Amino acid sequence: MHKHKGKKTNKLKQSLLHTVRKTFEKQPETVLSHKQVCDLVDARDGALRTLVFTILQDLAKDGFLKSVSYDTFKMNSAEKLIFEGVISIAAKGFGFVTVDKGKADIFIAQSHLQQALNGDRVKIQILNYGKNKIEGQVIEVIERDRTQFVGTIQMHEKFAFLIPDNIRMNSDIYIPKEKLNGAKDKEKALVKITVWPKSAGNPYGEVVEVLGKSGNVNDIEMINILCNNGIDYKFPPEVLTEAESVGMDLDPEEVATRRDFRNITTFTIDPADAKDFDDALSFKRLDNGHLEIGVHIADVSHYVRPGSPMDVEALKRSNSVYLVDRVVPMLPEQLSNMACSLRPNEDKYSFSAVFEMDEHGEVYNEWFGKTVIHSDRRFSYEEAQEIIEGKEDDYKAEILILDGIAKTLRKQRLKNGALSIESEEMRFKLDEEGMPIEVIIKTSKDAHKLIEEFMLLANRKVAEFIGKPKKGRDPIPFIYRCHDKPDSTKIGLFSIFIDKFGYKVDFDNPEKISVNINKLLDDIRYKNEYSLIQTMAIRSMAKATYDVKNIGHYGLAFENYTHFTSPIRRYADLVVHRIVMEELTIKKHRYGKELDDVCKRISRMERKAVDAERESTKYFQVLFVQDKIGEEFEGTVSGIAEFGLFVKMDENFCEGMVAMQSIPGDRFYFDQDKFRIVGANSGKEYNFGDRVRVKIYEVHVLKRQIDLELI
Repeated sequence: MHKHKGKKTNKLKQSLLHTVRKTFEKQPETVLSHKQVCDLVDARDGALRTLVFTILQDLAKDGFLKSVSYDTFKMNSAEKLIFEGVISIAAKGFGFVTVDKGKADIFIAQSHLQQALNGDRVKIQILNYGKNKIEGQVIEVIERDRTQFVGTIQMHEKFAFLIPDNIRMNSDIYIPKEKLNGAKDKEKALVKITVWPKSAGNPYGEVVEVLGKSGNVNDIEMINILCNNGIDYKFPPEVLTEAESVGMDLDPEEVATRRDFRNITTFTIDPADAKDFDDALSFKRLDNGHLEIGVHIADVSHYVRPGSPMDVEALKRSNSVYLVDRVVPMLPEQLSNMACSLRPNEDKYSFSAVFEMDEHGEVYNEWFGKTVIHSDRRFSYEEAQEIIEGKEDDYKAEILILDGIAKTLRKQRLKNGALSIESEEMRFKLDEEGMPIEVIIKTSKDAHKLIEEFMLLANRKVAEFIGKPKKGRDPIPFIYRCHDKPDSTKIGLFSIFIDKFGYKVDFDNPEKISVNINKLLDDIRYKNEYSLIQTMAIRSMAKATYDVKNIGHYGLAFENYTHFTSPIRRYADLVVHRIVMEELTIKKHRYGKELDDVCKRISRMERKAVDAERESTKYFQVLFVQDKIGEEFEGTVSGIAEFGLFVKMDENFCEGMVAMQSIPGDRFYFDQDKFRIVGANSGKEYNFGDRVRVKIYEVHVLKRQIDLELI
């Protein structure tokens, strides 16, 4: 018993030692007290604080740290305790900064925000280490998260203010009369912050676009969602001018330098409503009985040159954003839908990964390079799926062989430990006015998986090509798509979650987590709780990011992985194309240390795009049920929190909330240890996955909120 306890303590000490070392390594000039270190590494109870003290003593003995006198500490600490981080401002006006150097968030009172706005990267100075929180003040705004805001114009005699719709925007924007650009009192407008003088209490701005008094409410709300997430929805004039100069005709001299695939069977498979075709597949049977499968990707790098206006704007946006009723593209439509798009019956430039393989998915040879292709046919996913399920077609033989290879590749991935996730996407059918009239859940079928497996193959092989060590050369700076192993705390919560449904899974062996989750999902695939448990499994995983340091991709079970296959909609892929082409030709690379900053930016913008897309979906969910107040629905408890429980309704797939105080029959409270809601007197419980009947009693469109009553 004691031996086991000792092992546990030793493991904890090693983990804490690693965290403490990292804290000092990242800021070597910092002087910290024992209490400050405990706060930064989130060591709250007495035993942990004692362990931290022991670790500090050991590190001092080893010479890693140097002990200083109290007077020296007092003299140095005020100027040294400066951190960088991202500020999150609450509706009540105060903020918290998530710092890069430790775990604990730092509280910023409203009076110490200076000119920081929600989401900004800021430099802060620690003011006080309290019992329950660390307090600081903003001393510099390093980078504005967003500069454009939607709100209502409030006119005064000689000037105006924009009152932002975003409740976390903690300052109105002052607009001089000459900068109103036609906006009138009480009108909705999009305003850009131009300057914030140090002497001014409010930022100065100018009206970019008048959105009107009423107009199309959905348009205003979508613009609002984009602006709140720091996403520009209009291209600067110089970018549009450059895009318009791009022609559709191919240059014969350029064509002559490329490998020609125009006479080889080639087709695309995409969503029915797609306009930007990133990828195409070619199919050819070789004399030796093998197949030559080409994965052809739009050659965006041919048109978008480093440092050009289109390139600068593409990096700024980092990706296309797909809202319910519109796409905000990374590149202007002249490129994304026209010149670069691999449209059928047109000659197009492409960058290709070509594989000699057999029908069992074994790859014998690979080739990467610039090509010219001609897509013979454009399939929607639905059309390709019908062929896989037996419908006759001129390309049936090719599609069935590719489908068979894809299934073999997928089976091999799962055997290697990849997560088996079946994607589900909520889509809306809209009427002519853009209002939702039907909810559709799109699931991933064989046609989707066919394309997915060949894109994964190309991405993996490109990453291996660049990532494998080159004799006598330094590693090539590169963008990898990385996915870390799951965090033990999140997996612990997932274990509690599935326990509510009566499922037990062994998560003790980190190497077996994905295999055991796959088995669970496979066992429950046709049960009502499948979708909910799969969603929670995804949430328990780390988020995939872009990084120059290759740690592999846990979810796909790949040691090397990148993004190569979607340069029309992702900046990462555009950079990867440039690096691969440099390696294929001059063996010299323009990208160096700045690639790390690029990775951080595109990872950050990807999260913003996901947030905007989710908010857009939530907005249309609320629109869809606003005429259903008073109606009753069957549903499943999909979330539990201190303030109530969330219920996903069966009929419309929309999620609403039952407030804690409105749960009938008792005074209910949230039991944090067992993640359940319990009645104080009756002991009645509400758990994840419980089947309930609810009534929609109120809908708040602007708050994106559906209020439910339990029946």
